[in-house]
Amino acid sequence: MTDPSSYPIRLAKDIANLLKTLDDHLYQATPRQAAEILGTVLDTKDGVLTRVTDLVGTGSRFAQNQAHRGMLPPEVWLAMGRAANELHSVGMDLDEHTDTIKQLGTPPAAASTMPPKPAASAMVVRRSR
Repeated sequence: MTDPSSYPIRLAKDIANLLKTLDDHLYQATPRQAAEILGTVLDTKDGVLTRVTDLVGTGSRFAQNQAHRGMLPPEVWLAMGRAANELHSVGMDLDEHTDTIKQLGTPPAAASTMPPKPAASAMVVRRSR
């Protein structure tokens, strides 16, 4: 029987490997593809940065609990909390630019095959008699 505690460790390693693979794809991507990747990574609801920030925040709460019990030095808790706060701050700084990055990844609208309709003009043409 496998040790159930090893699954989260494998999961963390798999995620780290997937992030490396994503980094490789980003490096080789076209500008449009790179913008799509970054837009997804920076998404404030479900993006990678948000999820990593949440994970570090959970780690900070773990470190706080262990520091209160004397199992970890308080410096570990403070460092984890600072890391969570910094990641959150970075996410907030990038949030204002995420839409701009996403727009770069949006394919241009297809040109219409219909001829443009003439704009209505307020000018009235009079015939000379």
